[in-house]
Amino acid sequence: MKTDFKLSNILLLCQVAGYVIAFLLSLCIIIPLSVNQDQFRGHCLLFSTGQWRESDGQFDVKWASQAYCNYTIFVGVLTFLISVVQIYRMIRYLWKGTDSSFLSAFIDIVEASAISVMMIFAGLIVTLGFATWCKNITKRFTDCQYATANPIDKHDGIDTSGFFVQIGIAQFGVWASWTCWVGLLVCAVLKICRFHQIENMRISMARERQRLIKDENNSPQSTLERDPMEGDAINTKEIVVHREQEPRNISEAESKPQKSLSETIDNVDIERAKGL
Repeated sequence: MKTDFKLSNILLLCQVAGYVIAFLLSLCIIIPLSVNQDQFRGHCLLFSTGQWRESDGQFDVKWASQAYCNYTIFVGVLTFLISVVQIYRMIRYLWKGTDSSFLSAFIDIVEASAISVMMIFAGLIVTLGFATWCKNITKRFTDCQYATANPIDKHDGIDTSGFFVQIGIAQFGVWASWTCWVGLLVCAVLKICRFHQIENMRISMARERQRLIKDENNSPQSTLERDPMEGDAINTKEIVVHREQEPRNISEAESKPQKSLSETIDNVDIERAKGL
């Protein structure tokens, strides 16, 4: 759809800014969780529970399913790829002075809706899962972050030095990404509404044009505009016929007096003959 490239095209610029922010926030999800899983030897601390051993003060962990962390990382990777593609598309639209079509805007709505729903589940998983982990950690420490300074699980060989910051960044990235994708969904819906308005204006203008043309054809003024031409043609024909008939009338008028004079002379001769 062709448009004039103007900085006032706020909707398209908001989409570009939104996808750039979504790209950066996806990194806040992927990188911390990936580093955390590496330090935890492939284990996922989300929803993991355990008991503190009184003998050596170690934390006997019952590791939860790794699917919790994998799902969150998957959502982060998916938003990363979609953001890159969308940034490229929107920058091309800005460069060429065009905008997306109705179909692509509808696809953007479906895409943003799906990512928003997936991001809600990822946010709940990270928030509730981290709360479950910290609930068990705080049975020994007054705050969850204090466990980062102590090796709490030497048996599994995990490194807990940065888990609090890592999961905190991931939690922020997930909920901030959800907010960003909701904003992108609103932008896509507004674009669809604008397309509907433009289409309705085109349809109404076409109907109004057809109505004006029909009214113009049926108006008395159009009839009056055609009558003088037809009247001139009829008058011209009458003049031609009248001029053709004038010689005939003149010849008949001239022949009639001559005929009456000859008849009068014949009658006079007949009367004289009778007198003789």
